[in-house]
Amino acid sequence: MTVVDLEKGAPQNAPQNAPQDAPGKAAEGISADTDAVAALPDVPRRIGGVTRSGVLSVFGAAASGLCVAVLLFGELAPFSGALGFFVTAYLAFLGIYAVLTGLEESGQAVRDRVMTVVLWSAGGLMFAALTMVLGFTAWRGREALPHANFFTQDMQAAGPLDPLTHGGIAHAMLGTIIMIAIALAITVPLGLACAVYLNQIPGRFSRFVRTIVEAMTALPSIVAGLMVYAVWILNLGMQKSGLAAGFAISVMMLPIVIRAADVVLRLVPGTLTEASEALGAPRWRTVWHVVLPTARSGLATAVILGTARGIGETSPVLLTAGFTAALNADPTSGPMVSLPLAVFNFVKSPEPTMIARGFGAAAVLMALVLVLFVIARVIGGRGPGHQNKRQARRAARASRRDATRFAELHTPGLELFETGDRDVAGESDEPGGAGPRPSAAPPRWGSPRASEAESGGAPSHDAPAADSGEQSPEYHAPAPAHGDRAPQGPPAPDDETRTGGAGGNEDLATGDSH
Repeated sequence: MTVVDLEKGAPQNAPQNAPQDAPGKAAEGISADTDAVAALPDVPRRIGGVTRSGVLSVFGAAASGLCVAVLLFGELAPFSGALGFFVTAYLAFLGIYAVLTGLEESGQAVRDRVMTVVLWSAGGLMFAALTMVLGFTAWRGREALPHANFFTQDMQAAGPLDPLTHGGIAHAMLGTIIMIAIALAITVPLGLACAVYLNQIPGRFSRFVRTIVEAMTALPSIVAGLMVYAVWILNLGMQKSGLAAGFAISVMMLPIVIRAADVVLRLVPGTLTEASEALGAPRWRTVWHVVLPTARSGLATAVILGTARGIGETSPVLLTAGFTAALNADPTSGPMVSLPLAVFNFVKSPEPTMIARGFGAAAVLMALVLVLFVIARVIGGRGPGHQNKRQARRAARASRRDATRFAELHTPGLELFETGDRDVAGESDEPGGAGPRPSAAPPRWGSPRASEAESGGAPSHDAPAADSGEQSPEYHAPAPAHGDRAPQGPPAPDDETRTGGAGGNEDLATGDSH
């Protein structure tokens, strides 16, 4: 193999009588190409971060795109409409920004920066839409929200023409809380149990159940309301109530909770369950003490997301709970109203005061849902197994109790494992009838008593000597490894030792007479 020395321009192992023209020219060409590559500037790419040139390019491209849209819609083309204006300005902004970035960066960097701007624009558009909805609702309901009676009174004694100082949404707030509580009482145990089943017991039936759950996610809410209305009210003859509405809302919440909990349980490391089962824990104890505590934060997030879905349901409540303007705290008797249904009833009135009440109720509903989503985000941000201060203190106390218990079990003189056979000497002579008492086990090979028996009563140097006040645990010789030769035992005892005396015929190991 010929190695080219780029500095000298000739092969290192070339023959001495070889012509110098051809190899020299080739080496000179290679050296020139190498010098050209080495002369390129090494400029690092900055994937993230903000630079001065990047900020100026964004603002300059935005101003240029706005000018292009104004020129097209105002002077050159017969275009009109706000949507077309903003779309044209945005497309012009992207094109001009790509041109400005291409003056300093390569093609790949230009594409990266343009896609970054597109993603930032999409996120900003979503945030602007959410802010507009929240701001518009709060602005329209600003007249009703400052009044305290809006949160403490119902509409039983207030009419459409009454001022905002009369009436409120207390009946709708209480109805929403009662219905959601009933739905949670049904959804949480059933949903979490179904998620555990799907995660821990795979099979054909579990795949079928997962398919049904995914299909129920797209179930229209009016269908759930009609099902409960047909079964509970028409067939069973029950009246419209908050209990029936809770059943309908639970049908809508159940697939959300099951799917979210199933995803969270899949994130639990399999090594935790394997370690629990390796220690001998049954399946139910592993799920209860390992899987569920590890996924506690994710399961709470799943429940909160399902609750946020159930709070906004309107049509199932209208079909199963009816409507009332009075406060009703009994979910089993009489109609009941929720916040979404109260908003619908308020805004369909032409009176400005009723419309203000409707937007005020909508603002309260959105604030409640927003709080639930924030709580879900905070709880869901914790990793599996994350503990708060209270849980950490409780785990520390449990660890100290376990350490104390193990210290007591390892007290000298206490035998944890008894593997020797014991004989029954007979009935106890003590008063009280203690019953049969096990006799001492025969000395094993390697134990202190066996060593003393071999040495004529003297303690062995191989076994630890026991103190006079404590009982020494038995010493067991280590078992031979696989393939090793087993250690030779003590010499065979004579006839007197084997038979337990000169005339005896009793086996010391079993206690049987031969």
